[in-house]
Amino acid sequence: MVKTIKYINKNVEATYSISVKGIVQGVGFRPFIWRLARESGLYGSVCNTTEGVLIKINIKDEKKLMLFIKKIKQKKPSPALIEEIAYEKSDYKEFSNFTISDSIRTENRFQLVSPDLAACSSCIHDIMDEKNSRRYSYPFTNCTNCGPR
Repeated sequence: MVKTIKYINKNVEATYSISVKGIVQGVGFRPFIWRLARESGLYGSVCNTTEGVLIKINIKDEKKLMLFIKKIKQKKPSPALIEEIAYEKSDYKEFSNFTISDSIRTENRFQLVSPDLAACSSCIHDIMDEKNSRRYSYPFTNCTNCGPR
C-alpha cells in the first residue's frame, strides 16, 4: 500500500488583480507601479484599460497586498488622482518579472483625462539646455510628471 503525502508550500503566492480608477493615465502611473513593484520584489504586470489601470501581481498574503496598495496611495505621481482602488483574488498566473503590458479594452469605457499642467522644472531644464539636451528648443516634449506639450 502506497501512502500519499500532501506537500503544502506555505510560501505559495496568490495572484491579485488591482483596479485603479481616476486620473491615472498620462501622468506616469504605469512606470511608477513598475518601479514600486520592482522595489518591493514583486512579479506581475500593469496596463492601461479603458477604465483606468489594471495591476496583476503575485503576492504572499492579503496583508502584504494592503501594504502595497498603501504605498500606491502614498507615493503616487503628484499629477495622479486616485478615485478608487479595488482588488480581488484571481486565478493564479506565474510571472517571471514585472512588466508594463499593452493597453486593453474593458466593458466600461470611461477614463478621466488629466488636465494640462505647466511644464515641470526638469522639462524646462531639458528644453533650455543647448549643450547637453537633444530636446533643446523642442516644443513637443512629453513628460511622465507634467504631461505632453
